[in-house]
Amino acid sequence: MTQPKNAIVKQYKHLFSLDGVELEFEEDAIATSARLAIERNMGARGLRSIIESFMIDIMYEIPSDENIEKVVITKDTVEHKAPCVITYKENADESNVNFDQDLESADAS
Repeated sequence: MTQPKNAIVKQYKHLFSLDGVELEFEEDAIATSARLAIERNMGARGLRSIIESFMIDIMYEIPSDENIEKVVITKDTVEHKAPCVITYKENADESNVNFDQDLESADAS
């Protein structure tokens, strides 16, 4: 997931970097993704599917918010679809806000 030249984690990091955002996967998040793929008897495509399932929402959020500096994918993000941790640039109003909080406030308006 991280070693080959075309590893999925490297691919996502590159995509985020195109928008000026650093993407970090905690080691537990990577291990949990691999464990889920093994438990479900999935191969590499299944692993990609697992990662895409928790990345899809934030992938749409990144281009529309230029204040996002860093996104951290945690074990809870992978296992429980918990929000990823977002760090905003210093000049932004908020810092270290969970992605789902932004979605909830958008839905309320």
